[in-house]
Amino acid sequence: MPSQEPDVRNKNFKEVALGYTEEMAVNEAQRCLNCKNKPCVTGCPVNVRIPEFIAKVAEGDFAGAYEVITSTNSLPAVCGRVCPQETQCEGKCVRGIKGEPVAVGRLERFVADWHREHIGNDKVEKIPSNGKKAAVVGAGPAGLTAAGDLVNKGYEVTVFESLHKEGGVLVYGIPEFRLPKDIVAYEIDTLRKKGVTFYHNVVVGRSLDIQDLFDEGYDAVFVGTGAGLPKFMNIEGENLVGVYSANEYLTRINLMKGYLDEYDTPIKKHKQVAVVGGGNVAMDAARCAKRMGAEVHVIYRRGRDEMPARAEEIEHAEEEGIQFHLLNNPVRILGDENNYVSQIECIKMELGEPDASGRRRPVAIEGSEFTLDVDGVIMALGTSLNQLIVDTTEGLDENARGGIQIDEETGACTREGVFAGGDAVTGAATVIKAMGAGKLAAAHMDEYMQK
Repeated sequence: MPSQEPDVRNKNFKEVALGYTEEMAVNEAQRCLNCKNKPCVTGCPVNVRIPEFIAKVAEGDFAGAYEVITSTNSLPAVCGRVCPQETQCEGKCVRGIKGEPVAVGRLERFVADWHREHIGNDKVEKIPSNGKKAAVVGAGPAGLTAAGDLVNKGYEVTVFESLHKEGGVLVYGIPEFRLPKDIVAYEIDTLRKKGVTFYHNVVVGRSLDIQDLFDEGYDAVFVGTGAGLPKFMNIEGENLVGVYSANEYLTRINLMKGYLDEYDTPIKKHKQVAVVGGGNVAMDAARCAKRMGAEVHVIYRRGRDEMPARAEEIEHAEEEGIQFHLLNNPVRILGDENNYVSQIECIKMELGEPDASGRRRPVAIEGSEFTLDVDGVIMALGTSLNQLIVDTTEGLDENARGGIQIDEETGACTREGVFAGGDAVTGAATVIKAMGAGKLAAAHMDEYMQK
């Protein structure tokens, strides 16, 4: 797929990948073998009918392809951009055994973009009500998917969002250059036209609780609140000025538009930034800091092969001039006389025996400490679960991860009428897995409300 040149894109927030032309999409679609057993579908958490939509693309029937995709997926333009296809649908593609798999994600993106540009959602009509009401807590990927599936079945769906804008991690976490926010807004606007109602600045567990929703006449509730509490290393210097959680840094950049001069969002344009972590969030934070003008160093305690970030994101970061310090781990952050970050001290690591995750455990090499001059540090170490809803809802049990306990097959919680899914249950995972959980729960909410 065509993309911006690295030395151009690392100075702007425009989308990196430029998308297929119609001719490119048709040519790529014609590579699909249309396997009888459809292995690619088994790798998709929302069961997109992949060979069917690709066959439509191969015929040049892009509108038909969109109808096939959206029969199971409410957010195709999002999934086409941020899903880890290499470990899901494309990872199952027979073409990938001896060469490149069919570019399922890029084709899905093309179809969604083509439909938005050529057909749009102006003719989307409100779906007639079946007389029952469903509440959705959280307007992230899980909640939006559940809302989309439920409204398609005729339920009056209301989504309660704690922030001032819908989208969850799609708007506060994933940068503009990976997922343009007008695309997210378009997908959400389509849900709104179908009849989904959104309320903002509502913290369920504080503004109101789950029982209040039932008292207001909702027949079932889906909880998809995500896992938004940042983690820190608890090392010396983490409270210095210039140390951020990745959540805060990315929210200031993405949701609050800190990269645009016309916005009043306070965010410092650092000269040298260290990003601690090796996942997709670390890559997002590093690439944002680069675009804000900093020299960026990614510090990760394992090697490249152990990095959990998508290979494409790591490659893009390297191309954009971001420096990687692998097999290194911070031990403290140093500050100047005004308590501003001035250096980060690290120690070199080597890989020992596997830990509980199955990856080789990093072990510090005694006496190998060194420092990097930095004026900003971003901690991208993952997130933990907010237990507010569990703590304020009678009969709602907690699971071993600290999330909401559910029946794995139905998404049903221990309190009758309440369902949950996504990061609120599992802890931090991918967008598409959260969507799959929202889809599963919506199907069983339908069964529950029809009893």
